Amino acid sequence: MTPDIDVPKFHADKPQIFAFTARGAAVRQIAALPYRATGPAPNAPIEVLLITSRGTGRWVLPKGNRMKGLGPHAAAAREALEEAGVEGATCPAALGSYRYRKLLRTGAALMVDVDVYPIAVTAELADWPERGQRERRWFTLPEAASLVDEPDLRALMRGFRVAEFAALGTKSALLARLRAVKEEFRMFHWLQTLLPRNNRFFDLFEAHAQTLTAGAAALTRLLQGGAGMEQHIREIREREDEADAITREVKRSVRSAFRAPLDRGSITSLISAMDDAIDEMLQTARATGLFEVSEFTPEMRDMAAIIVDSARLLAEALPLLRAIRANAARLEELTGRLVRLEGQADDIHAKGLKAAFKAFGATNPMGFIVARELYTHLERVVDRFEDVANEIDGLVIDHA
Repeated sequence: MTPDIDVPKFHADKPQIFAFTARGAAVRQIAALPYRATGPAPNAPIEVLLITSRGTGRWVLPKGNRMKGLGPHAAAAREALEEAGVEGATCPAALGSYRYRKLLRTGAALMVDVDVYPIAVTAELADWPERGQRERRWFTLPEAASLVDEPDLRALMRGFRVAEFAALGTKSALLARLRAVKEEFRMFHWLQTLLPRNNRFFDLFEAHAQTLTAGAAALTRLLQGGAGMEQHIREIREREDEADAITREVKRSVRSAFRAPLDRGSITSLISAMDDAIDEMLQTARATGLFEVSEFTPEMRDMAAIIVDSARLLAEALPLLRAIRANAARLEELTGRLVRLEGQADDIHAKGLKAAFKAFGATNPMGFIVARELYTHLERVVDRFEDVANEIDGLVIDHA
């Protein structure tokens, strides 16, 4: 493995931590995994943004040292902005970690453990602090995994989206057809005429996952504030309308189907849990409009980032239901991460409420009430994703 000889960056406005976690233990750093989907379908291929190292020119993730005053995921977001010029929703839960040995100019070669935080990219800047020092480029997930040197990092990328490596980026003909037809026909016509009957329920599950993914992205943009908030609220409302139509179609099909691929009760429970998630997204959006909220706390944005990552995991899980027995192990991995994300969201929710009470409790009770309302809806969104994970776990138990 070629050693990384990047010199740690130190800035007066963002003091960093570069120290041993314990005597003899490895140095800990943070890294960002900027990603984007190449299309709106739940199983659309993922692209990952890599940058070149300043020392060796090899392809790496944006990474750096932990920063005082910033949480690890916030520090990863800062590195992504400074080194790669991208912004987005950074999940507060690390995807995992990898290890490499860092060669410093002093001659010391230190072992470094790097915690990796996924970032759903929403903006790619034309100019950024290290633009002239690095090259950035989007790669397919398999390409990115083949370009990085660290075996543990390659394993993390494989685990990020297993299907990308199994299919090597091939697209589902059905979902490609869904995208093309949706541009030409209205939603209800699309639902009635496009989906093949033999796999109807799975098609509908995956179509609903598409609304969840799009709704989560719109919610993240909404909580970034600034211009366009009304448009983001409108999009979430439209996505929720689409999800309602899909849910009604599932329930109608359950009643009329001669034979269903899964237990009828499980089908309705799963789609209802999914629909509850986007319902709560809409309630969050409506609360921002009702109370005319235009600024959002870091904790609220962190919870939105967890929602984005939850939607990503669910979008991968649902197509695997077509062959539950063969995909049981991966389904359990994905639902386990969904449950862990819910626990992380609970901690963020409690931290945000405490900060809101300190800021508003004594002088501005209405400010606290509004903040509590938003936190409540955000927490419920994540809770509903956990409900979906539990439904999938039940299917795995029954069918695998």
